[in-house]
Amino acid sequence: MCGLVGIFDSRGRSTIDRALLMRMNDAIRHRGPDGDGIHIEPGLGLAHRRLAIIDVAHGDQPLFNEDRTVMVVFNGEIYNFQPLVKELESLGHKFRTRCDTEVIVHAWEEWGADCVTRFRGMFAFALWDSNTATLFLARDRLGKKPLYYAQLSDGTMLFASELKSLMQYPGFKREIDPRSVEDYFALGYVPEPRTIYKSARKLEPAERMVWRRGTAPKKDIYWNLRMSQDGPADFAEAREALMERLAEAVRMRLISDVPLGAFLSGGVDSSGIVGLMAQASDKPVNTFCIGFDDQAFDESNHAQQVATRYHTNHHMRVVDPDSFDLVDRLTAIYDEPFADSSSMPTFRVCALAREHVTVALSGDGGDEAFAGYRRYLWHHKEGQVRAMMPQAVRRTVFGVLARAYPKLDWAPRMFRAKTTFEELAMDPLEAFFHSVSILSDDMRSRIFSASLKRELQGYHARETLGRHMDAADTDVPLLQAQYTDIKTWLPGDILTKVDRASMANSLEVRAPLLDHKVIEWACSLPVSHKLSGRNGKRLLKSAFEPLVPSDLLYRPKQGFSIPLATWFRGALAEKVRAAVTGPVMADSGYFDVTTLSALVDRHQSGVRDHSPTLWSLLMFEAFLRQGQGCAASSLTA
Repeated sequence: MCGLVGIFDSRGRSTIDRALLMRMNDAIRHRGPDGDGIHIEPGLGLAHRRLAIIDVAHGDQPLFNEDRTVMVVFNGEIYNFQPLVKELESLGHKFRTRCDTEVIVHAWEEWGADCVTRFRGMFAFALWDSNTATLFLARDRLGKKPLYYAQLSDGTMLFASELKSLMQYPGFKREIDPRSVEDYFALGYVPEPRTIYKSARKLEPAERMVWRRGTAPKKDIYWNLRMSQDGPADFAEAREALMERLAEAVRMRLISDVPLGAFLSGGVDSSGIVGLMAQASDKPVNTFCIGFDDQAFDESNHAQQVATRYHTNHHMRVVDPDSFDLVDRLTAIYDEPFADSSSMPTFRVCALAREHVTVALSGDGGDEAFAGYRRYLWHHKEGQVRAMMPQAVRRTVFGVLARAYPKLDWAPRMFRAKTTFEELAMDPLEAFFHSVSILSDDMRSRIFSASLKRELQGYHARETLGRHMDAADTDVPLLQAQYTDIKTWLPGDILTKVDRASMANSLEVRAPLLDHKVIEWACSLPVSHKLSGRNGKRLLKSAFEPLVPSDLLYRPKQGFSIPLATWFRGALAEKVRAAVTGPVMADSGYFDVTTLSALVDRHQSGVRDHSPTLWSLLMFEAFLRQGQGCAASSLTA
């Protein structure tokens, strides 16, 4: 796991500023503390930070082919590199290392841009072929590894593993994109391909860019999911096939020349992964867990149950309100506003793991692939109701019921009929957006200033979800929801959170459940293999029954979150008020300051739970306070 940066002059062969390229590279030193490398030639500069995992003594980057005409800087792991080496050697290619990085340059020589279709792993890389003056950028299928870029008006393109590297460049403009502000407060993150800045973009998952000097860049998506139900219909057959696939995915991710362990939250996915690791290893697994003083959020006892079963070397640390001091550091780590509060315990568990290992396996991906989120069950059931009633009737009947029923945000979902009625009155896209939004349309309208609303020109964050839901090529509500999450929530929130938190601690995280072959297979399963009664992940839980205690598998889903509501009324009350109602937010031009003050008052008086809204505002305030963004002139005039 590493970091990369680059400067490319697409129009000519200008001189690259070596000191500037080194500053850009040093900005992501945390991604690779084991070494750095730099290459400069007319019109091109590539630099790299290395976290040595495989072939520690060799594999420094940029890495070249035999005649040094093709070079690559690479972030990630190619898990099937060993069979690819054999195949490429049989075709006449000569290898000088046993590092997975070298596969990329030879695969490019053999298969060109289609080389990415041969890789099984997580990756983002930049490759330069001096024979054809071609730059090739690519990102893995699911977006596990990030790649940012900015095309400047003078024909220069900057690219890097993190935005902070681009911000070192003098010509990079930090003007905030109002649409990204809308996206952030609706979804809690800025979804691909946008960033918080107008001048920068993210390469999307499974996207590649080929740019031959003197021509226009060409981008395309080289892989997509097919959502179907034509997988194994027999449940027992499917369960056996799943375990074979997961065991293989775990074995591939145990290849390492450095110490390795696993996150163990006590949930279904991480517990199953630890069980598979224990089966595949002749040594005790190193496991890492975060706990909370508040028992409503603490799963450490469940994690301990699994650790005891497999005799792991288990390590646990408690997160408390003092971790609030992490806010400014988290803001610097993520570079753009990021409202998932579980980033705090994720950072802590990565720091704990790095004290003992360099690589950790995680259970990420199980909910998206096998329908574990509660919203999938409700979206599925609401879809059944929609199929029985015309939209005009639903909007009238359920709209009236939604307005009449009291709002009970504090109650379990089954008692929050107002939310259900509201969603039944909507079309599938509106309803799904409503279920994933951290701030409702009404709340965003209340907190946004009149000038920000004008700047948005009618843009709504729902448009991003709609683009992907339309591309799902299925009319099955559950499959539409899963596809949309895999394209938005997964790379934009889950994988971003883990990548930045782990890389800030120089830790590599591998996710067997996100092996693209596992995901492809899971997305072919019948709905009945995913949902059963009031429960999700039916097949995955059944497959894990020999590995995980039943009381853990079938207990209510708890999630990886922190007790914000309590903290914001207690130990952190003054800090929250000072940040949300302070001069940074008032002077930004983005917010209605009267509404912000009222939100703090209502939350701290106990009238309403506004903790998700306050946390998102808190993180945005820290982003602005650190001077990372410049508002558009129309907002601050």
